[in-house]
Amino acid sequence: MSITSDKISGKAKRVVGSITNNKELEAKGVLEETKGKVKSNLKHTPRK
Repeated sequence: MSITSDKISGKAKRVVGSITNNKELEAKGVLEETKGKVKSNLKHTPRK
């Protein structure tokens, strides 16, 4: 997935998991959202 889609789908899963009290879905959302943030940071890190 792309950086943006990881962040968006992660946030959606996190919110739906929170609303439905589904801790597993909420955790998957947090993981995907974090994955998108890490990818974004790596993309903007200068290479040596």
